[in-house]
Amino acid sequence: MIIEIFQDIVCPWCRIGKKNLTDALANFTSEPVEIHYRAYQLDPSTPTEGTPYRASMLQKVRADEAKLNGMLQQVTQAGQASGLHFDFSKVEKMPNTLKAHQLIAIAPEDRKKDLVDDLFKAYFEDGKDIGNVNILLDFAEKLGLNREQTSTRLSAKEGLEQVEDDLDFARQAGVSGVPFFVINRKYALTGAQPSATFLQALQQISEEQTEEEA
Repeated sequence: MIIEIFQDIVCPWCRIGKKNLTDALANFTSEPVEIHYRAYQLDPSTPTEGTPYRASMLQKVRADEAKLNGMLQQVTQAGQASGLHFDFSKVEKMPNTLKAHQLIAIAPEDRKKDLVDDLFKAYFEDGKDIGNVNILLDFAEKLGLNREQTSTRLSAKEGLEQVEDDLDFARQAGVSGVPFFVINRKYALTGAQPSATFLQALQQISEEQTEEEA
């Protein structure tokens, strides 16, 4: 089974959805599963240097401070229910995530999950600016990649074509929100579903595929 996850690193529901999927996969034994991370940008117009987080969010959701605080509290509680910590008091910047997606694209396949998890944690728990190339290179080094070589690869736009292909696919497929999960290039699930819902869907899809191949 192949599961493609369309996500953005600044999307808290993407982090929650990915965690719930991971929990479901721990109990899914029907067949092996490959995970592929696909790029999506909630706001591709975000400048390279980013924008102030709260001002950006107030404008995006067209809300006042009280409503925004309520929305962030809802995310924080949903995260806790999934075993994740969010600290929005530390998040000061809304970054452009194109470079982060590019780094994920060029990371070794067996390290992509760790990188995605690290970037989510860095942003939502530590408030790090994941649009900053130097910070991204810190994570590349943590993966065991050579810092200078990775910097050169990012500057040469390596991996960017794959990112742009992902963004184009999402536009053409009408994906208007994330997380968005494509299973075996045939089935789709949207949103941060509970792990039990993921597990039920995966088992049903696996059974249908088995019946079709019989």
